[in-house]
Amino acid sequence: MRVSTDEQADSRLGLEAQRTAILAEAQRRGWRDVEVTFVEDAGYTAKNLKRPGIQAALKALESGEADTLVVAKLDRLTRSMADFTSLLQAAAKHRWALVALDLQVDTTTPNGEAMAYVVAVFANLERRLISERTKAGLDEARRKGTRLGRPRSVRNEIVERIATERRGGATLRSIADQLTAAGVPPAQGGRRWYPSTVRAVIEGAQRSGSYPAASDLGEGESS
Repeated sequence: MRVSTDEQADSRLGLEAQRTAILAEAQRRGWRDVEVTFVEDAGYTAKNLKRPGIQAALKALESGEADTLVVAKLDRLTRSMADFTSLLQAAAKHRWALVALDLQVDTTTPNGEAMAYVVAVFANLERRLISERTKAGLDEARRKGTRLGRPRSVRNEIVERIATERRGGATLRSIADQLTAAGVPPAQGGRRWYPSTVRAVIEGAQRSGSYPAASDLGEGESS
């Protein structure tokens, strides 16, 4: 199970929806509860497999401790065609099964395995098309002199505070916790700040040219 943002991880709604779908499939297949182990990557992107949950699952599969990897949706597993293809190859090599419930991918059957490769090809095509359309739209907007990005909804003094604390070595999470404790309204509403929210404020300030570059603010750090 996986969700991308800290907000989604805290709410757990997406994770529980995935758990429910997987449990229903396990019951349909006659698996006992003790035969099902859940692993989750809460707050991780699917652009690669460098996530603790999926790495633990793959080790269990390769060692023979587990024999099937089930995901409620394929994009919860990966958004990379290269990674998906490598997973299919690993499944064949180590004789474990890959099941993605939303797209009828099931490498235990010939049709399900064929569907897996079809899905991978068209998913990659869709990403390429979306990327090209987005780039063309942004280029046209810049040509017309349109200012890109959402309007800043954080007071200047809060942006200055974030920049100062970041330059002083504070992590994104510690800044977020301090702002929440101080009762500072988040940029896009809600009750609390998250590291991703702080990062967005920093990046917005950098794009506007009002504040130092990423290297000066330690933006390369993830937390």
